[in-house]
Amino acid sequence: MDEKLKRVADAVSDMGLMSKILGESGSSRNTEDYVELDANEFEMTGTELERQVRIARISDKQDVIDIKDAVYDGDVVVADITRHSTQDRTMEHISDELKQVANEVGGDIVQKDDDQLIITPAGVGIARERLGR
Repeated sequence: MDEKLKRVADAVSDMGLMSKILGESGSSRNTEDYVELDANEFEMTGTELERQVRIARISDKQDVIDIKDAVYDGDVVVADITRHSTQDRTMEHISDELKQVANEVGGDIVQKDDDQLIITPAGVGIARERLGR
């Protein structure tokens, strides 16, 4: 039992790690702080999935076709829009097109900060409040 307590105390005393995890103010995050996971390393077991969360990158208007298809198929799409300014006319057109898709299927769409759009199919809403602090 004493060994468990010592490990917990050691973990809690490492406040540098805890501030990164909890996101305390003043902490800076770099891409080096994150570990990229290869989805192919994780086996899918059980029944066939009804929905998936799909990841997309919007480089031009052509990329919208695959996103629309995924949402029509019932998938949630998280799209990286870092290649566009939110004031970009192309991005405005893309956003309007994806808003129309979300509306047509009874889904939802939201822009997260300046770098992502999240588009959902029918029956999946997006909370506008962040979890936690």
